[in-house]
Amino acid sequence: MTPAARLEKLMRDAATVLLPDSLRKWIRKQQRVYKLQSMPVGKVNFGGLRRLSPISAVFGQDRDLLTIERYYIEQFLAANAGDIKGRVLEMGDPAYIRKFGRGVTQEDVLNYVEGNPNATIVADLTDAPHIPDNTFDCIIITQTLQMIFEVDLAIATLHRILKPGGVVLCTSHGMTRVARREGVDDWGEYWHFTTQSKRRLFRAVFPRDHVQVSTVGNIFTCICNLHGLGAAEIDQSELDSHDPNFEMLVLVRAVKES
Repeated sequence: MTPAARLEKLMRDAATVLLPDSLRKWIRKQQRVYKLQSMPVGKVNFGGLRRLSPISAVFGQDRDLLTIERYYIEQFLAANAGDIKGRVLEMGDPAYIRKFGRGVTQEDVLNYVEGNPNATIVADLTDAPHIPDNTFDCIIITQTLQMIFEVDLAIATLHRILKPGGVVLCTSHGMTRVARREGVDDWGEYWHFTTQSKRRLFRAVFPRDHVQVSTVGNIFTCICNLHGLGAAEIDQSELDSHDPNFEMLVLVRAVKES
C-alpha cells in the first residue's frame, strides 16, 4: 500500500468513527456528484490483473519463488515447531519434519497408494485399522484434507493414531483456486474449508478447548495467490496482515486428551 493510500485509509477509518452515519452518506453523495473520489465508482484500474487467466497457471511454481500458500504453511509450522517431536507422521514426504522438527526420534510418511519411495505407511486415512492406536506424538497434514471426501472419518483416524497428548498440525484450502484439473488429474478435491467447518469437524473428536483454529490471508494476498504470484513479490506487511473475512488457508492445532 502506498503512503497516499495508507493516509486515505486512515482518514476514512477516522471518519467512520467520528462522523454520524447520515453525514458520511451525505459526503459520499457529494463525492459522487462532483466526482471527488480518488478513483470514481466504476473506474477501477486493475492494471496487469485485468485478465481472464492467472499470471501463473501452476500455482506460481514456474516463477521459482516460495508460493504464498507455502509461506503461510511454513510460518504456521515454525510457530508450532515445539510440537514436532518424538515419533512424527507426515503425508507424502518428510520435508517439513526435517525442516521444523525438534527432537524427532522417528519419522514416518503416509501415502495413499503404493509406489512412493518415501512412504513407510500405505493407508487410506478414512479406513486404516492396520495403523495402531496411540502411535504418533505429532502428525503434520498440510493441504490434504480437502482431497478426502469422507473428511470426518479421516479426522477420527488422526485422533485415534495420536498418542495421548499428541498434536495434529493441519492446513487446508479456504479461499483458493481448485488444486486439481477434472478429467486430467487422478485425484479429487472435494472441499474448501472455513474456520466454522474446521472447528466443528475437529471438535467432534478432540476436546473443544484442545482445538485452535486460525486463518491467514487478506483480500490482496488472496488475489495474488489466485494469480499464482510468489510470496517474495508481496510486501511483508501485506503478507502478515490477516483479515478474517478472507480465509485463504484454515489452520488447525489440535491436541489429543492426555
